[in-house]
Amino acid sequence: MYEKELESGLSAVKKSMKIISLIQDELTGKDSFSKLDRSPVTIADFVSQAIVCTVLKKGENSIDIVAEEDSSQLRGNEDLVNKIFYFLKKSGLNEIINSKDMLYRGIDFGNGEVSNKFYTLDPIDGTRGFLRGDQYAVALALIEGFEVKLGILGCPNLSRENGGTIYFAIRGNGAYKLISNEKTEIKVSDIKNFSDMRFVQSFEKSHSDSDLQYIIAKELGIKAEPVKVDSQVKYGLLAEGKAEIYLRIPNPRTPNYREKIWDHAAGSVIVEEAGGIVSDILGSKLDFSKGSELDNNKGILSSIPFAYDEVLKVIKSHINETDK
Repeated sequence: MYEKELESGLSAVKKSMKIISLIQDELTGKDSFSKLDRSPVTIADFVSQAIVCTVLKKGENSIDIVAEEDSSQLRGNEDLVNKIFYFLKKSGLNEIINSKDMLYRGIDFGNGEVSNKFYTLDPIDGTRGFLRGDQYAVALALIEGFEVKLGILGCPNLSRENGGTIYFAIRGNGAYKLISNEKTEIKVSDIKNFSDMRFVQSFEKSHSDSDLQYIIAKELGIKAEPVKVDSQVKYGLLAEGKAEIYLRIPNPRTPNYREKIWDHAAGSVIVEEAGGIVSDILGSKLDFSKGSELDNNKGILSSIPFAYDEVLKVIKSHINETDK
């Protein structure tokens, strides 16, 4: 089950990885701008969403796609649109999108609704990492019955010399990584000593309460410096045993912030299928039924099973009752 969706999803993500890798190599400051919420967006975000959504819609027209971008941010900006078509031609993907109308329609295929069955897509998860030339991911998930059934993470800068790394999982079928078309099953770490464990966290301090995370790591007896990496690549590293704990505690400056579904759906099922645990920082299962945000959840906790209960206990000891 979901093999057809996996096949079309992998095809879409591979095509996206091809063009956005080219864009990252030639990116200039003129190829990006800030949205109203001050988050960055680039021509790569737009073309990635257009490519993925267009490929998915060819394979299965009835499933809505809930994605991050909207063509209204791009329309009328001829310089950016022309740059997109330059990269479409250079990558050989102009056969998929060969007109402005197709570009805008492809982007807006991502304006679907949360329903019983839908895709959610972050065309470039970790745009700041992308802009720095660091790690980022194309994150695609299929949600049915408000449970993530399929997750794909395309990570162009992991094993880039081999064309990047793709992590994927179908619920109930295990987790895998794909490098140079070689498929390998992955499992979370089996470390049983906290002093040997590693946190994985964002480069951007604004994404989490990094001071509290440091305190928690110290109380757990973790000695290693955190592995800092952008995007859902963090989930991939945890899933293949290169880190043991991923913690995202809301920043004190934005205590009511709620995570976006496209920032965690794909990674969460990959970690779970690799044998890990994913919840919010209070131990509640992630709830994908409330729209584009995880309104019923606070932060993110993902770890190997051995560590989960103890990490949760330490987190709760630092959270006031009024914050729970």
